[in-house]
Order: sequence, then structure tokens, then C-alpha cells
Amino acid sequence: MSSQTKKQPILKKITRGLTVGSVITGSTFFHGPPVLALGLTKLFKQSTKVDETNIHITNSWLGVNNWLIDHVLPHLEWQISIDDDLDLSMQGRYLMTCNHQSWVDTTVNQYFGLTRMPLTRFFTKWELIFIPFVGQAFKILGFPMMKRHSKEQIEKNPELKTRDMEESRKACEQLLSQPFTLLNYLEGTRFTPEKHAEQHSPYQHLLKPKAGGLALALNILGDKIDALVDMTIVYPDGAPGYGDFWLGDVNRIAVNLRKIEIPSWVLGSNYEEDAEYRERFQHWVHELWIEKDQLIERMKQQYRATQV
Repeated sequence: MSSQTKKQPILKKITRGLTVGSVITGSTFFHGPPVLALGLTKLFKQSTKVDETNIHITNSWLGVNNWLIDHVLPHLEWQISIDDDLDLSMQGRYLMTCNHQSWVDTTVNQYFGLTRMPLTRFFTKWELIFIPFVGQAFKILGFPMMKRHSKEQIEKNPELKTRDMEESRKACEQLLSQPFTLLNYLEGTRFTPEKHAEQHSPYQHLLKPKAGGLALALNILGDKIDALVDMTIVYPDGAPGYGDFWLGDVNRIAVNLRKIEIPSWVLGSNYEEDAEYRERFQHWVHELWIEKDQLIERMKQQYRATQV
């Protein structure tokens, strides 16, 4: 009897893993080809109707994932809070920042945003274009895809820097034909204690932010967006791996969304060329990061209090 009791959680995990893997794979092969087929038509003619149809198909794929979260991961407890001054709409245009701890962060964002915000895009590496279905879908759906060059490459060919900026500008401007949410992980990489120590980060729960990407997005889109939104994700039991999440080993996730007011001086300046503006912008982001760090600590303390 005791041996059966020990095996049950393992059997449940195996069953859950097989279920999740089968459904997501099947859903991807069902939804992926139509997106790619419609995307090919854009080589000949741009069409708002095609874009809208592809977003609808993508949201259907996300809906399957969310169904799995709600019905196959039944013990997952969500705590979602949205500040009163943040009025979200499926027809809105948003820039979003978020802390980054795990590959699960994107799944959390999609789970939260599916019925509250337009489809979330985020900056991706150009190399992802070679991943079957996923890379091509990113391109078709308007994810800004960046060809990142090293400092050495830019020093040898300074035009690469200008080219990157122009490609980023075009990618962002293309989003303006429809509602969108453009996500930027300011830390640039996932948080780990090792990276935190290596950076000598001044924040307790965050890595140092990289302000350049946000500055670029605000320079291009700042006067055309409805809000700059800051999402904070907390895993009270520790940041999980992607497999941990889908196997049901994550019990609690807390999410907070707040609206960030954009000072008038932020818009209309050149982050790359204006050293004074760049320093002022970095200080502004630093202050936002201090507030975010304090918010994460409060969210963690709330969960600690429930365990007492």
C-alpha cells in the first residue's frame, strides 16, 4: 500500500506530462500551418484582414494552453492585482515591462493577457526564424526580430548599428496598424542568484535594467500608445522551470500590473546620441526599478504572512 502511495504522484506527473505534451503538440500542428499559409500571402500584398485572422488563430492556440492551465493544473493558485488607474482594453496599444525569472514568465503573460490585452509581442533574436513554425510565426505576427551584433563587429562596420536601429524602428512602426502589446524584459536575461552577485546589483530581487530598448520603443511609439504598463511576477515558492510548471509543481503565482506615467521630457530625444538625456533616462528607469523591487518584496511578504 505504501509503495502504491509513493508511485501515485509520479504516475500523475507522467500522465499530466503526456497530456500536456500531446495537446500542445497537436494544437501547434493544427494552428501553425494556417498562420504560415496566410503569412505567405503577405509577400505579395499586405492585408489588415490577414493580420487580424492570424491573431485570431494565435489567440485560439493560446486559449488551448490556458485551458490546460485551468483544467490540467487544478492546484495552481493565481493572485492577480491590477492598479485602479490602469484601464486595459483589447483595442489598446501598450508598451510593457516585466521582471524576468523563468521561461514560465511568457506563459504567465499570455495567460493573463489573452482576455484583457492585445496579443503580446516581444523583441526576439533573428536566429529564431530558423525554428520550424515558431520562428516563422514570430515574423508573420510582427514580433520585432533583432540581428544583434557584437561591439567588435560594430567597430569594424559602424553601419551595422544604424541598420539595427532602422530595423527596430520599422518593426515597431508596423505594429501601429493594429492593437498591440509590446513586451520588454529590461533585465535582458533571466534572474539567477549567480547573475545577481556577478552584477553587484543594487536591487534585492532584480538584475540591473538595460534602458536602451525601452528608450528606443518610447522614442518610436511613445506618443501613440495608451499606456506604459509594468508587470511584476512573483513565484512565492521559487522561480520554476518550464517543465516544473507543466508537470504541476507550481502551486502559486502572483501578478501585479501598474501604469507608469511617462514624463514629457522622455519623448522626442535621442538616447544613443544625447549623453545628458541618456543619463537622465537611466536614472528614471533606476527609480522605477527601485519601486518594482520594493513591490516584489511586499508581494513576497504577503505570502509569507499567509504561511504563519
